[in-house]
Amino acid sequence: MTDPIHHKPAVSRRRFLKNAAATGTAIVAAPWVHARPKVTLRVLGTHVTLQESLRQKAQKDLGIDIVFEPRGSAAVLQKASTRPESFDLYEQWSNSMNVLWDANAIQPIEKQRIERWDEVNGLTKTGRLTPDAVIGKGDAPHKLLHVQSDQTLGSTETSQISFLPYVHNVDSFGYNTNSISPGKPYETESWGWLLDPQYRGKVGIVNEPTIGLFDLALAAEARGLMQFDDIGNMSRAELDRLFDILIEMKIDGHFSGFWNSVPESVDFMASGRVVIQSMFSPGVSALNGKGVPTVYAAPKEGYRGWHGVMCLSAKTEGYVRDAAYDYMNWWLSGSPGAFIARQGYYISNPERSRPYLSAEEWDYWYAGLPARLDLTGTDGNVSVRRGETRRGGSYETRFGNVAVWNTVMPTYEYSLQRWYEFLTA
Repeated sequence: MTDPIHHKPAVSRRRFLKNAAATGTAIVAAPWVHARPKVTLRVLGTHVTLQESLRQKAQKDLGIDIVFEPRGSAAVLQKASTRPESFDLYEQWSNSMNVLWDANAIQPIEKQRIERWDEVNGLTKTGRLTPDAVIGKGDAPHKLLHVQSDQTLGSTETSQISFLPYVHNVDSFGYNTNSISPGKPYETESWGWLLDPQYRGKVGIVNEPTIGLFDLALAAEARGLMQFDDIGNMSRAELDRLFDILIEMKIDGHFSGFWNSVPESVDFMASGRVVIQSMFSPGVSALNGKGVPTVYAAPKEGYRGWHGVMCLSAKTEGYVRDAAYDYMNWWLSGSPGAFIARQGYYISNPERSRPYLSAEEWDYWYAGLPARLDLTGTDGNVSVRRGETRRGGSYETRFGNVAVWNTVMPTYEYSLQRWYEFLTA
């Protein structure tokens, strides 16, 4: 038997005592026989995955103290890129990878220490779940996955990866069907609705320049207000044109607000402040659980895709780094993937989570089939009614329709400047 943390032979207590008694040896255990010192693992991320029930489950399963620090996505990236000593693990989205890597804020992950790496599906490794899937513009996660020999990030397979691929989804916008008649997935639902004048004063946007920017760019293109040569790599001139349009609309009162976290987005819609907005899947589930009829659109232009990344701080070492690997492996162990499925998220090795979901849950969340029963979300409230079908269909269908991935473009710094001008206009 081998100790999985230190990779040294394990000695049974009975045999150790028997040998010691036979030889008259004093019983002084070698240092490695003792359990690993109790450590505290600090996880910095967003409300999407840093949820209290997950923290408690991981802490119980792993026997370590875990501290979650959830923040808005922009604040998380700013802290992580400038203060790697303040966290041990970082959880956010793949669009943050270039910023973190260039800032030397994270260290490579040894692929051999990821126990279920072979189970991770093709979406992260190749950009596709099916051969005919559209990869989408921008930074598809496989382009940033492996640490290359020249210490850049790329798609050529190596023994080191820049992030653990785990939670992922496609995002769009949510709308309240008490105010907006339901559209048809992939046919009439359109990103352009976010800039439709009829919703003036009732529109919310996520306050994240590498996410909200693409929601608005897709909307501007869908409304015919402008066209991009490559929406995943906008030029300065294109950004200027886009923000001229957006700032004019903001001054005219089109946007009600900019939300910073999932709970805030729920408040926006539940309070009636907005009737349509950028949304993440847990927010839609929470609203439906509260009785606010919210549809998560399947835009005819395609989704904005994102992939969760879990990264090791450049400053994490020793027993804490061992605990960080334990936590990363825990995320791919099955139960956590089932938990986040009930919020509408996918996990990178879904078959491992399948036994933790009922057949009805799997059929609805992954297979895109009508719900045969009322299904509850992670809060215990019914979030899916019997007979409902998941907007956008199956896992494969949804990820076959990605228009653009969350991306940090070469014009990132300039886009930040224009974004904050937009917010303060």
